[in-house]
Amino acid sequence: MNSILSYKNRGKWGKSSYRGNCSGYIIKDLLQFFKPIKFVEVFSGGNTGKEVARDLGITNSVHLDLINGWNALIDEIPTGNDFTFSHPPYWDIISYEEQRGEYHPDDLSNNMSYDEFIFKLDKVNAKIYQSLINGGRHAILIGDVRKKGKYYSIIKDMTWFGDLEIHLIKVQHNTFSERKTYNGKFIPIMHEHLLVFKKNQIWAVPLKLTKTYEFDLRNFENMTWRDLIQGALEFLGGEADLASIYEVIKDSKKAQKNKHWKEKVRQTLQIHENFVSKQRGKWMLKIA
Repeated sequence: MNSILSYKNRGKWGKSSYRGNCSGYIIKDLLQFFKPIKFVEVFSGGNTGKEVARDLGITNSVHLDLINGWNALIDEIPTGNDFTFSHPPYWDIISYEEQRGEYHPDDLSNNMSYDEFIFKLDKVNAKIYQSLINGGRHAILIGDVRKKGKYYSIIKDMTWFGDLEIHLIKVQHNTFSERKTYNGKFIPIMHEHLLVFKKNQIWAVPLKLTKTYEFDLRNFENMTWRDLIQGALEFLGGEADLASIYEVIKDSKKAQKNKHWKEKVRQTLQIHENFVSKQRGKWMLKIA
């Protein structure tokens, strides 16, 4: 194995008709590399992991999924283990209820908000980490999502439980997006992430969380005068008089720390080529 994984066919394991199944080769390589004593698979889907384990002579394994009656949000992982592999839904990209033939309220592929999906995925990942013995590992295969022009990085937004030991990139083959034709500038997502987290302490849990919130750039202390004025002119429609520019900038950290801030604004307007004087006291933003 190396940091880039590429399996051009999924292998003989599992149901090829079950959308979202990963290649059995990735599970095979992980099991042969880590050689676990007890193997647990969460989101086992079309039984790929179960068949790989059988071929490797691994009899001490457990495979859990809604399709065989195990609810990841409610039910316990029934055994301690030193290696768990999980391949959760990538939000609502594939509807697994259609493949099961029935709706289930706790299916992570249901139509839900992204925040709700991350909350539920965190709940499952916490449960997986808790079930590991000290020194055990959780390998999770997860992809990125683009929806309605917005990019979602699940590995960035989910909580990380334990110490990240390995981060591998897996190339995707035979994807649905490969068969589509896109208009305009569009780069299809052709990769997945394989993260391996290790439990190095019995009680203390290293957690890594990403918090997203809005912050006014004008409050950054290292914001330059040029950047401030560029933002002000953009905010004002590309051109404005000095009084309007002052009004936008006056409450910024930069202005609050400089009693001669108005003079600094005028000086910056005059020395940077991005700013063009249309007439006395009126300025325009120029990028070209």
